[in-house]
Amino acid sequence: MRFLLLFSRQGKLRLQKWFTALSDREKKKIIRDVTQMVLVRPPKACNFLQWRDLKIVYRRYASLYFCCGLEQDDNELLTLELLHRYVELLDQYFGNTMEEYISKPTY
Repeated sequence: MRFLLLFSRQGKLRLQKWFTALSDREKKKIIRDVTQMVLVRPPKACNFLQWRDLKIVYRRYASLYFCCGLEQDDNELLTLELLHRYVELLDQYFGNTMEEYISKPTY
């Protein structure tokens, strides 16, 4: 996994975690491209995308999108399960995963 992004339906970044070293400029471009690509997809579309040399796996929970950038040999279904477990963990901690609780992007 190269990154994890959480963003709202309006495209506002709520959380980011990078697992590879990238410049701020590269990060901003990735965030912009991936966010736009995910937000224009219809609700019933597949949760897996091919982008550059990565696989993008995303899932929407309420008004937040949870999105991961994966290497080609990573497992998409396992990543969807990981995202679901992460949301369950946030629900246990906050009571409900709401956009207000995840208010500031983390760098």
